[in-house]
Formats: sequence, structure tokens, C-alpha cells
Amino acid sequence: MATTSAAAPPRKWWQVPRPLQKVFDTFPLLAYDVNALPGRAQSATSGDLPTLYVFSTEEEALLGAPSFNPSCLKWQAFLKLAGVKFQILPSTNHASPTGALPFILPARSSPTDVPSPIPSSKLHGYALKYGTSNPPEVSALRLDAYQALLDVPIRNVWLQALYRDPEYTDLLDRFYITPASSSYWVRGALRHQLRRAAETEILKTGPGGAASTAISLLVDEHSVYRAAVNALEALATLLSESKTGWFFGAETPSMFDASVFAYTHLMLKYMSDAEGEVEGEKGYILASRKLGTLVRSAGSGELEQHHRRLFELLWLADSNAELLDAKA
Repeated sequence: MATTSAAAPPRKWWQVPRPLQKVFDTFPLLAYDVNALPGRAQSATSGDLPTLYVFSTEEEALLGAPSFNPSCLKWQAFLKLAGVKFQILPSTNHASPTGALPFILPARSSPTDVPSPIPSSKLHGYALKYGTSNPPEVSALRLDAYQALLDVPIRNVWLQALYRDPEYTDLLDRFYITPASSSYWVRGALRHQLRRAAETEILKTGPGGAASTAISLLVDEHSVYRAAVNALEALATLLSESKTGWFFGAETPSMFDASVFAYTHLMLKYMSDAEGEVEGEKGYILASRKLGTLVRSAGSGELEQHHRRLFELLWLADSNAELLDAKA
């Protein structure tokens, strides 16, 4: 007699085949916690001082030199303005528990203590709590207007020059590509990714707007540099109105001074033109890639003077003053 059996229910197209499901049952998927700090972070730091992790080189970190990354340098300068004593170590975004630099690891209270890292979003409060001085607060109304100059045209021209201009490929490689991998193919892929990311950021706020992000040729380089020139002129004019030499007439440098310094220092150090000033529209076109030259040429040199004063205040008082000055 032939036997009959109930027909198996049809398997839906999104169901995992039974043999594969058994594999998943044996090795279930897990959601992991935020990355822990690398072991090197605990062994390489001193228990007496907090450690600020920034983009830097081993040699420059040992000297406490300014980071080559604007965001890292801003917080590095502000912590020093607030009188926070700290050491720095070179790092990358991948080593950060939050996925971004900088972050600070507080001092250990005991050899077995594992302090929680402080991300950049909380560094302002950390500086005010543990610093020995309080940098002045400026009017929010005026600050927002001028902060926008840093957040858009100044940031965009930095991204354009460092990441997209072939003239600075060697600099990009030295900062971010070569330390990441020794593989030619990995370096090439990383360079391409960084350039496309910079391009996307520029298009979000620059000529063409967000709708143009799919077409790389829509980045108007001339407009990016022209907007930066206007922003630098506005900052120089604001500074010229101050009788103290610091922005908004503050008696001592504020967070905004540190933010401006983070760009002007890097532009002057890495992107300067030995020939000096820019004169007229023709000179602007020829020298627009030299961001340090644009900083020097803004106003009557107020931004360059501001940079030098802040550098001397924060770095040349260190024990490594001569070495730092030579590298400035």
C-alpha cells in the first residue's frame, strides 16, 4: 500500500534554508559593545597626567607639538588655554572608542584603574572643570555669525586643498595615507575614499548644494577659494577692531581664538608661499592654492600676528620651546 504524507508547507522566499539556519543557530549573531581602548593606551600613558589622543607623529607627540588635524589642534589649544596639564599620543579614528579624534583619557588614580575616555563633545566641560584658568566666553550672537566662517568657507578650502588638490598629495599621504598601510593598493583606495568624502562635504555647503553630490565635477574650486578669501578678510577685520589682540576684544584668548588658530597654524606651516603677499585678482588666482599666503595677506596681517601670539603663549613656554619653534 502506498503511504501518503501531509504536504510540507511552502517555504517563503525570505526564509533561511534549514541547513544554513542550523549554522546560524550554532553561531548566533551578537551585538558588541563600543570598542575598548587598545592595551597600548594603558601601558603608554603616565598615571600622573591625562592623555590627549590626536593625529600626530611619534616624534611631534613626544615634543607636545601642535597636531596636524584642525579639530585635534583646536582642542589641544583650548585645553592649554584652560590650563589643563596633559600629554599627547598619536592615534587614529579607528583606535578611538567613539570613532573620532580627539579624545582624552583621564589620569589613573591607581595602577589598576581604567578611566573612561572623554570624547571631544565633552572636552569643553572637562577643560573648565579641571583647568586652572577659565577662557572667556563671548557673545553667542556674534560668535555664531563668525563661527559660520570657520565651519563653511575656511573648512571647505582646507578640505579642497589638502584632499583634492594634486599639489598637496604628498602632504595628504604623509598625514593620513602612509601611516595607515604599507600596501600600495590599500593606500590608493584610502586616498580615493578620503578625496570623495572631502568632495561630498564641500558640496553640502558649497556651490551646487547637496543636490550636486553625485557629480564630482560640480565642485567650483574658484568659488571655494574666493569664499575663503572673503572669510579670512572678515576675520582679519574683526580682529583689527579689537584693542586686545584677541577676538571680540577679550582680555585673554577664548575658544574662538583656538578655533581660528587651528586653521591658520596649519595653513601657515604647511601651505605657505615663500613669495609672500597676494596682490589683486591675478595674484589671487596664481597663489590661491597657497593657503598660508592668503592668511598673511588678509587685512593688514592681523591673522598672522594673532597666530604668532597664540603659538608663543601656548607652546614657546614649554621646555621644548627651541625645537617647537624650529618646527613652527
